[in-house]
Amino acid sequence: MGYARYVAVGDSQSEGLGDGDEESGYRGWADRLAETLAAHEHGLVYANLAVRGRLAGQVRAEQLAPALALEPDLVTVMAGMNDLVRPGYDADAVSADLDAMLAAFTASGATTVTFTFPDIARIAPLARRLRPRVLDLNDRIRVMARRHGAVLVDTFPHPVTTDPRLWSADRLHAAPLGHARIAAAVAHALGVPGCDASWADPLPPLAPLPPWRRAGTELAWVAAFLGPWLLRRLRGRSSGDGRTAKRPRLEPVRATGV
Repeated sequence: MGYARYVAVGDSQSEGLGDGDEESGYRGWADRLAETLAAHEHGLVYANLAVRGRLAGQVRAEQLAPALALEPDLVTVMAGMNDLVRPGYDADAVSADLDAMLAAFTASGATTVTFTFPDIARIAPLARRLRPRVLDLNDRIRVMARRHGAVLVDTFPHPVTTDPRLWSADRLHAAPLGHARIAAAVAHALGVPGCDASWADPLPPLAPLPPWRRAGTELAWVAAFLGPWLLRRLRGRSSGDGRTAKRPRLEPVRATGV
């Protein structure tokens, strides 16, 4: 496959939130992908510049130049969801930032992977008003991926990507199983030996919840996660304030599965 230097840029999803904790550290899909690649690429080194809470413009401003300086031959770019859920969302500005990153990375000669986003309305029903934004941004990402020759992992068409078992309780970050599926999807898109389209296979059906249970679940989510998130926004704070990249330098990777 020929990959020797892998760099991930992005926000909390690429940092790995939902797959580990603050004490033990976060693994995440990008770490899992690097471990899978290392099984086929002797001597692979990997850096992860992603930082939670970052908007697309911040990823571009803070991570693009350092990533290019590492001279990667493989880059993953996942950003835009933090913008999309905010009241002042500017689709044109977010698209311009993503496009600039894809242009720069592909022009450097690196194989560049990017993603569409799953159907947020099916993950968090109270956020269904954001669905048109997801549809529009996904269309824009598909266009820019084609324009720059980036590898696209198109998650939206696959129902499994909205299965609650793939998501943490906050519904913002993938659970360990979700991170494993994302890593497997990228490995399949890159043609890693032994990786196939089974990442999109559905899980066994869940027993339906009675309406009162569904309503209670939504109220609990608002109290535990949506409320505190809104409070941080009102205070002008971010979960990433004061944080830096967990793996800013290219370092060797231990080969494992996803």
